[in-house]
Amino acid sequence: MDKDRARDSRDYRSLDQAGEDRDRTAADRDERAEVHDQVSESRDRKADARDVRAEVRERDGDKSGARGDRAAALRDRQGAAGDRGQAAADRAAASVDREAAAEDRATSGIDDLTGAYQRHVGMAGLERDVARAKRMKQPFTLVFVDVDGLKAINDSRGHSAGDQLLRATVDSIRAHLRSYDLIVRLGGDEFLCGLADVPVADAAKRFSLVNADLAETRQASVTVGVAELEADDALEDLIARADQALYRERQRLRPAGA
Repeated sequence: MDKDRARDSRDYRSLDQAGEDRDRTAADRDERAEVHDQVSESRDRKADARDVRAEVRERDGDKSGARGDRAAALRDRQGAAGDRGQAAADRAAASVDREAAAEDRATSGIDDLTGAYQRHVGMAGLERDVARAKRMKQPFTLVFVDVDGLKAINDSRGHSAGDQLLRATVDSIRAHLRSYDLIVRLGGDEFLCGLADVPVADAAKRFSLVNADLAETRQASVTVGVAELEADDALEDLIARADQALYRERQRLRPAGA
């Protein structure tokens, strides 16, 4: 079963990797195009120099030498035209690669900023994991994650700092989950994490470690709500209970009188 979940995860991430590979290929093509442009310019300069030399030879009466220079100049210009054509072909191919990379990423459903799954793909994955947990009669825990103070960071230090915090948060979560556990970005500062065959207490311990990491490296934290799948739950029921648990945890952590 773990292999099935890992394969499902790889199916999406392999598309994201394909997008990165295509971007690298596009960058290589652009570099080759620049080299072809430089070579074509060099050949054009050589052709110009040969034409000048041919004119000098003609004035000196060296018609045979002049013909040779003009023939060599023509070959240089033909070679330059070929290099310019290859440069244009490389740039066109690079554009196609970049378009394909964008399509791969859109299909992969990976959030560009954090590397978590986008909502539409992630929710489908959670539905699949919930159905599998019910079928196998195994525990399934959902963790609703809220990144603390993101708006304040955006307002005081800029959105770049907020983006860095979101990336660091997902990196820390991933470090304490298994490779196939789903991390889904709902939007803004909210995430859902699905942990198959993990009881609530174990899930809570993992996120305590996440908070310890964030406190040490970012002076930041997350608040979480944890809910375990029940026999008659739909995914929406599980999310609602995790959301309620998150609200209760926020109320518990709120300073007295605040």
